[in-house]
Amino acid sequence: MTIFEFLFPPGSFDIFLNIIIILIKIAVVIGVVMLHVAYATYFERKVIGRMQVRMGPMEVGPHGLLQPIADMLKLFFKEDIIPEKADKTVFYIAPLISLMAALSSLAVIPFYEGFVVANINVGLLFILAMSSLGSYGIILSGWASNSKYAFLGGLRSSAQVISYEIAMGLSLVGVMMMAGSMNLSEIVKAQAEYPAGIYAIPQILGFFVFVVAAIAETNRAPFDLPEAESELVAGYFVEYSGMRFALFYAAEYIGMIIMGCLAAACFLGGWTVPKYILAILPFLKYVPGIVWFVMKVYFVIFFYYWIRATLPRYRYDQLMAIGWKLLIPLALANILFTGVIKIMVE
Repeated sequence: MTIFEFLFPPGSFDIFLNIIIILIKIAVVIGVVMLHVAYATYFERKVIGRMQVRMGPMEVGPHGLLQPIADMLKLFFKEDIIPEKADKTVFYIAPLISLMAALSSLAVIPFYEGFVVANINVGLLFILAMSSLGSYGIILSGWASNSKYAFLGGLRSSAQVISYEIAMGLSLVGVMMMAGSMNLSEIVKAQAEYPAGIYAIPQILGFFVFVVAAIAETNRAPFDLPEAESELVAGYFVEYSGMRFALFYAAEYIGMIIMGCLAAACFLGGWTVPKYILAILPFLKYVPGIVWFVMKVYFVIFFYYWIRATLPRYRYDQLMAIGWKLLIPLALANILFTGVIKIMVE
């Protein structure tokens, strides 16, 4: 055996090529998502501004289009202040945990057919696990900051995640029962063969539970109790500034995008269009699947902004009551109903 054969055994080139392709996919996904995160903040400010009969950002660039870049530069050069009595190691790590958990969830999301970083059979379970892991960053930041406001925000977040993670997981059980898989690509393909074309129609109860739980899971209004400005100043990241603050901010918006992707893939047909719509408007089949997927994600994100501009913040006891007394029983009823219908049909 030559040295070349020892260093590069047969088949090693294919493995190396696969690794390069995966790394390129990761870079493309992270780059595009981070660009969307930057302009999701701009879109939110514009949408809420219009709903409140004002203009939103207008000064930096035409119609304020460069405002996200100006915000990023400001946060990058802003002083990084650390509380004197904070646990500095945990204080440093906490925002990275939240961001890495959010970015890891992107690995299993099929943006269109064949384009997924890791096409694993337990994709849904992986996303639920990563969303739970992301809450550790919030809890640790609240504890490490040595601030009563941050600590209360962290405690609220832990209780909120436990409550609504259960409801979210149960809301997706009906989808798994109908598709017969936890692989997100297979779920999208199963919807394409379903008469309605999307699972949001037969799973309307599960879809409702999922949407409410997703809003609470990402700490968005009206369930933004962990960072309630009127009570806790800014909650768990009150002591953070500069880029560390920006990491928490990015993790929140990536979480919104992931929930939008999950709703699109599990309930709205992913990159596919229902067959009866294509029969009426056949020219739509020429629209790339990625366009349909992104439009559905944008619709869910717009709904986030609409809810924020419309509803006031709930009290904490109301938040817990909605999770345990309403959403979980509805999700269980949806599972029972789906199981009965599936047995009757088959």
